[in-house]
Amino acid sequence: MTHTLSVIGTGYLGAVHAACMTQMGHTVVAVDTDADKVAGLAAGRAPLFEPGLDELLAATLATGRLTFTTDVSAVADCDVHFICVGTPQRRGEYAADTRYVFAALEAIAPHLRAGSLVVGKSTVPVGTAHALTELLRELTGRRLAGAAARLAWNPEFLREGFAIKDTMSPDRLVYGVEGDAKEADIALLDEVYAVPLAAGTPRLVVDLPTAELVKVAANAFLATKISFINAMAEVCEAAGADVVHLADAIGMDDRIGRKFLGAGIGFGGGCLPKDIRAFMARAGELGADQALTFLREVDAINDRRRVRMVDMAREQCGGTLRHKRVAVLGAAFKPDSDDVRNSPALDIAAAAQQAGATVVIHDPKAIPAARLARPTLTYAEAVEDALTGADVVLHLTEWSDYRDLDPARLTALVASPSIIDGRNSLDPAVWRAAGWVYRALGRPHA
Repeated sequence: MTHTLSVIGTGYLGAVHAACMTQMGHTVVAVDTDADKVAGLAAGRAPLFEPGLDELLAATLATGRLTFTTDVSAVADCDVHFICVGTPQRRGEYAADTRYVFAALEAIAPHLRAGSLVVGKSTVPVGTAHALTELLRELTGRRLAGAAARLAWNPEFLREGFAIKDTMSPDRLVYGVEGDAKEADIALLDEVYAVPLAAGTPRLVVDLPTAELVKVAANAFLATKISFINAMAEVCEAAGADVVHLADAIGMDDRIGRKFLGAGIGFGGGCLPKDIRAFMARAGELGADQALTFLREVDAINDRRRVRMVDMAREQCGGTLRHKRVAVLGAAFKPDSDDVRNSPALDIAAAAQQAGATVVIHDPKAIPAARLARPTLTYAEAVEDALTGADVVLHLTEWSDYRDLDPARLTALVASPSIIDGRNSLDPAVWRAAGWVYRALGRPHA
């Protein structure tokens, strides 16, 4: 059974969710206050780079079942409403800013029908859903005469670069539902997600607080695993050991696994750093701050890797970066994305520039976003232009484009054939055979 759905917020989460829900057969009205973003999406142009999203937008817009608008009253005919707005870190604080979530609910409330289901997908501090439930009851209870709209929580688990797959074929669906209409809400969500459920996607039904905690707990675990192997990289550097071989060995233990044991410059983006900080802040509000004090060190390890990368570049340039040319391969926080929020690559590039270097950055997709975020840095459209005359090359985003480079061909471009692999994803033997000095975080020099 198909439904008419609304999606409130057309950023990364909302744009992907709207297109994928249309692909699943539903009729979707996507609402945003940004008129330029709405116009672009209506024309089939995504406001960000996500593999396959432009093509999916074109296909779903052609069905006539996907509409983008700034008019919130357009949601009046919808029976399920997904809140997909952002929850950025508050300025000067660790806590998440949930004002956009509450504003979204207040905006759609006058247009909700009796029995409408509002479904939160945004990542919020635990307890937010209960506060929203009370607000929803206040806003709609009297008008809808005892058939007030209801709220559920359905956290998202999108990985940038794999967002369409993660929506169409998720590894799990989590429903946070409570109240007298719980079974009806579960049945309605099952109809909305009939396509992935029919394909075998597991479905977990939990209470609202548990549903809110799932995403931040998962991100905290991933961040901890990444920072653990980066802490091991620090030890390996001191001991002369190889962190890649260490990760291979401990990753063979099926209790641990090899995923997310890639030592390097650490994590970034709009989720992991923000979410673990907001998690710590909320735990403090709940009086459970001691439970998450370890996340402060997770965060600190992550930041130290960026500093270490600049130190290694300085070492390779004879102890100073003043008047040196540094080529940076990568600006996005991860490959297959143009997201530069909290990007380790851009932070390292900016720190090298502050240390006196001339820094030139290349990225296959993220240069426009990087220019907006760091306008004082220099950017090159071609990787060869970034490398020309470089005293040291820093590999900071593991795009496949960089793994496919021919180091022998590049030797003639640089002033000094020296590369520091901040992602441990290049082949040291290939680069060294071509005459390059190859260094990487947590690995012996040769």
